[in-house]
Amino acid sequence: MTVLRKMDPWAPPLVLMAVIFFLSAQANLNSGLGWIDHVGRKCVHASEYALLCFLWWRALRTVLDRNAALAAAWSIAVLYAISDEYHQRFVLGRHSSWVDVAIDAMGAGLFVLLGLRARRRVVAE
Repeated sequence: MTVLRKMDPWAPPLVLMAVIFFLSAQANLNSGLGWIDHVGRKCVHASEYALLCFLWWRALRTVLDRNAALAAAWSIAVLYAISDEYHQRFVLGRHSSWVDVAIDAMGAGLFVLLGLRARRRVVAE
């Protein structure tokens, strides 16, 4: 097995984390659309952390059982959200917010709930 194939499930969450870090280092991501921009960015926040949770779950289930992988993926996503907000404290033009951490955690939690629901459907059938 090649190194690339072995790393395949682990690369996507790391790449997404790098993209999040890059975007967090930008001084201003405001589009100037007022509340639409604000709400839109919060929806994107929740979605990107749901995706991050999914990608970590996908990688972690290669070494953990399904439920342990879900818990670990959610924990990694939330810890990264906390570190992302901490990072933003040092970026000129940005600020950190526990509200953003909560939104990110809810996005990751949404994936966990969907994953648990899908599991229940499979077990019930």
